[in-house]
Amino acid sequence: LRHKRTRERIYKQILKRISRPGLRIYSNYQRIPRILGGMGIAILSTSQGIMTDREARLEGVGGEILCYIW
Repeated sequence: LRHKRTRERIYKQILKRISRPGLRIYSNYQRIPRILGGMGIAILSTSQGIMTDREARLEGVGGEILCYIW
């Protein structure tokens, strides 16, 4: 995603940061949340690299939930 100051408000509405430096949120692959019933995506940092929630479920890996995009 590109980020410009003129579009900052739009990105705040569609992107939500989950893990923070002071509070890391982890999930196994069975408990990865579905965003808007599958319409949105969650970005995870796994042992196999950065991937979406759908890819993580297919691979059977969990990890740190970085953000939601809807």
